[in-house]
Amino acid sequence: MSDFILETEHLSKEFKGFVAVNDVDLQVRRGSIHALIGPNGAGKTTCFNLLTKFLTPTRGRIVFNGVDITGDKPAQIARRGVIRSFQISAVFPHMTVLDNVRVALQRQLGVSYRFWMRDAVLNQLNDRSLDLLEQVGLREFASELAVNLPYGRKRALEIATTLAMEPELMLLDEPTQGMGHEDVDLVTSLIKRVSQGRTILMVEHNMKVIASIADQITVLQRGAVLAEGAYDEVSRNPKVMEAYMGVEASELEGAH
Repeated sequence: MSDFILETEHLSKEFKGFVAVNDVDLQVRRGSIHALIGPNGAGKTTCFNLLTKFLTPTRGRIVFNGVDITGDKPAQIARRGVIRSFQISAVFPHMTVLDNVRVALQRQLGVSYRFWMRDAVLNQLNDRSLDLLEQVGLREFASELAVNLPYGRKRALEIATTLAMEPELMLLDEPTQGMGHEDVDLVTSLIKRVSQGRTILMVEHNMKVIASIADQITVLQRGAVLAEGAYDEVSRNPKVMEAYMGVEASELEGAH
């Protein structure tokens, strides 16, 4: 089995002549936390949309676990174990924290998603649901309505529902966006914890988060790969410093 769980070759996406992703070769090492960073408009989200097949590549290949998945549909990608958090995950504000996870686990019963199943059926999922809530530090909030959770814990619940999909590769899109320091620390430590035995590819703007947990970093600029490597190497790259400029560049330096 290859060291790389996910690889792209010449991955490109054009929109009516505008090149959003340009010839990206990406290799994500199995069991690592790999960060995709870059200034606004660099093509990070478009790249995620290509990997999860919400967009179809103009050119290039996507290979997961040695299998070419370029032609797969989003549902096929998810069944293979590539799960994109905060979009595929189902969090319902007026259901309890426990019920949110039970809904996400329903596929284990061999049935399609149903929001109003009998308790006797859903109760089969209680142990696994509570175990997932334990993993993300939410067991004590099991009976709380999701709408009442603080922002950082809502993100933790979204990660729990994503874990319920049994991901082999988790794609996290801006997991700490809009958070205060306390919530950022909570979610950062959570990502590190749930990465055990899994691979994580994440888009993240917070350079302190990237510096503390990322094993490998790919920097995009104008849709193309600008630099790759460990944080210390990438953050000192003159091209990266120039691409970030101003405030973002000072953050890059200050995260050491």
